[in-house]
Amino acid sequence: MARFELKLPKMGESVAEATVTNWLKSVGDTIEADEAVLEIATDKVDSEVPSEVDGVLVEICYNTDDVVQVGEILAIIETDGEVSAPAAANDEIKTPAPKAVAAVAHVVTVAKETTATAITNSGDRFYSPLVKNMAAAEGISQAQLDNIAGSGKDGRVTKNDMLAFIENGGAKQEVVAPAKTESSTTAPAVKAAAPKAAPVSVNGGDEVIEMTRMGKLIAHHMVASVQTSAHVQSFIEADVTNIWNWRKKVKDGFSKREGENLTFTPIFMEAVAKALKDFPMMNIAVDGDTIIKRKNINLGMAAALPDGNLIVPVIKNADQLNLVGMSKAVNDLAGRARNGALKPDDIQGGTYTVTNVGTFGSIMGTPIINQPQVGILALGAIRKVPAVIETPDGDFIGIRYKMFLSHSYDHRVVNGALGGQFVKAVSDYLERWDLNREI
Repeated sequence: MARFELKLPKMGESVAEATVTNWLKSVGDTIEADEAVLEIATDKVDSEVPSEVDGVLVEICYNTDDVVQVGEILAIIETDGEVSAPAAANDEIKTPAPKAVAAVAHVVTVAKETTATAITNSGDRFYSPLVKNMAAAEGISQAQLDNIAGSGKDGRVTKNDMLAFIENGGAKQEVVAPAKTESSTTAPAVKAAAPKAAPVSVNGGDEVIEMTRMGKLIAHHMVASVQTSAHVQSFIEADVTNIWNWRKKVKDGFSKREGENLTFTPIFMEAVAKALKDFPMMNIAVDGDTIIKRKNINLGMAAALPDGNLIVPVIKNADQLNLVGMSKAVNDLAGRARNGALKPDDIQGGTYTVTNVGTFGSIMGTPIINQPQVGILALGAIRKVPAVIETPDGDFIGIRYKMFLSHSYDHRVVNGALGGQFVKAVSDYLERWDLNREI
């Protein structure tokens, strides 16, 4: 019999971990190839992890709500056939552990040797064995642990929460350095405690609502993006009267022929893809002190979920799609996003993001960049407004359909000239729309 290691697959370039939400199989169950074994969740999408082989589940390595790093072993499946790397019964196969794993293993070992006062679960707060051992190893008291804000499901404290607490001083910030004497050296400075948010009072009629798992993760990533990128904005108003009239003329015929609704979104996405081709330095990512110039133009499309959160499915190679293909891609991803049917691959690989704030009636917005991208475009609501129209016979006032384009970009690598030229190019593509265009 051979033993197959079921590992957490890569979920996207910016996704390093996932939370186990539900085991669909138990130890002893027979599993077929491609059959789902467990459900996982990231900050972007919920998904199933299928088995790559036929066999019997013999070991589960993580419990529900545990946070797992990409590449770590989730379960062991025993399959028919020869063992590829036989070993004696009492022999242990040893492989060099990554530094992060070795560090955690050291924490666990030290905890077992030094634990004096056992950490226990407090009320509704559950602490995993790893969290308890890390607390013991770092000298974190029960009271301190109870006050750590957990980012896991139902407020559960995770390994990352513990590491963040330790990095910010943790229990060690209570240590008082000894006074300097003639025979002593200067004591090392103690790391100052990180500023804490002011406590919020709750009155009798207030309702306390727990943030969802996705809501917590989105909040974390939004704060991290603002702390990473130097956000600046450029705004431009585009006259989309030609697009409004053209779509009104062709949408019924398009729907009958293609079986798809023709919305404004694919038209806007086409213009953005063309502008990115004109300005490839907007289609980049920042990695430390280096810039990665993307070969493909993959447009992220922010979509609203029924619970109020947002998800960003990606249209791959958007610059290679005609308007029919773009419409089908937009409608397919938007529909599956609303139904919770997106796959991990659907939200990977984005190089630039577009969000339609006009859907909710906003005329403009200042969106936060989706890391590690360097730009995001907000589409405002289309409005009928009085405007000055220039003609060979003079200027006059007329009714036009206009909208604001709000471009947020990373000022570390995108200067105002490039950021402004890019959004102007998008506007030009929209304003020069051919009323006689066939589709």
